Amino acid sequence: MKRPPDLPTVRAMWWSLTAMVRVRRALRRRGLEAIAVPPPPALPGQAFRGVRLVLRTRPSTCLERAFVLQAWYAAQGAPKAVVIGIAGPSKDFRAHAWLDGERAAEAEYQELLRLPPG
Repeated sequence: MKRPPDLPTVRAMWWSLTAMVRVRRALRRRGLEAIAVPPPPALPGQAFRGVRLVLRTRPSTCLERAFVLQAWYAAQGAPKAVVIGIAGPSKDFRAHAWLDGERAAEAEYQELLRLPPG
């Protein structure tokens, strides 16, 4: 039986939902330069399960997820860059965004742009 979420996890879930909505709106209205993810509240690292739950269950793009995760990790003292890359020739073209250090994405995609935290 799964344990119910504790208060820090619920707060992380709420922050993740609001951060994702803000990122989505900023991307639609003004593009990458307008991204300003609200910092998460001071929470312990184990509250990440709330962030992970929201990002797995709510519809979002890889770019939206990457910006939310970037803000979370920066607040936890582990800043990471958002990386945008492409793969495939024009017929099988794909684009993807991920955080620096995600090995699977780095191996499959050619990096085009790196956005540092902050």
